[in-house]
Amino acid sequence: MIQSCASKKDLLYYQDLQDNSQDSISYLSNYVQINDILFIKVSALIPESVEPFNILVNASGNINIETYKVQGYLVAQDGTIAFPVLGTLNVAGKTILDVQNMIAKTLNDNGYIKNPTVSVRVINSKVTVLGEVRSPGTYSFSEQNISLNQAIGYAGDLTINGVRKDVLLIREINGTRTYIHLDLTASTWFNGPYYYVKQNDVIIVNPNGPKVMSSGYLNSLGSILGIVSFGITLILLLKK
Repeated sequence: MIQSCASKKDLLYYQDLQDNSQDSISYLSNYVQINDILFIKVSALIPESVEPFNILVNASGNINIETYKVQGYLVAQDGTIAFPVLGTLNVAGKTILDVQNMIAKTLNDNGYIKNPTVSVRVINSKVTVLGEVRSPGTYSFSEQNISLNQAIGYAGDLTINGVRKDVLLIREINGTRTYIHLDLTASTWFNGPYYYVKQNDVIIVNPNGPKVMSSGYLNSLGSILGIVSFGITLILLLKK
């Protein structure tokens, strides 16, 4: 009974939120990283002029995301992609908007296409959620911004045994790995840089004390009391 006790402070999310309170939302720009796969589409008034710069589509016009990944532009270890006609382009560390503007300007300034429109998306964004969640695994997403809450939702939410006050977020940016501990019972991190998930983030939810105890040889308080009780009974019998 003692082992199973838990307070609301350990289980409820965002306990400091006030009713009817409002916060402005600031969307963050994700930066292109090494091993990202980019889908790049170039458009212009004359469709034939952009054909050399676009991924080929089959006759039916159907193409799935896996084909895009194979034919997309993989960001190499040096942070570059090999783009048709333009050659090697440095893209790592730039925002999606920066890459769009850079390609459009290069195409226009070099006389390839007049006033082109360029669309760029990262098509292999993924987040990994491990530990005390209902469905741990790696989840892909196509949106530019998803929140940490959404990522945990993909994994089916924390189990009752997950530690909500110390969720570990591991983030890699430009060759640097950062470790951040977040308290999901508070909302103080909502307006910070960790509210939104970035591609390749890893979220780890550690088990609480009772869960750790249940995985050992003496997997519950009842087991321990049973052993103690057996020992006392055995001593009493031997004394008789």
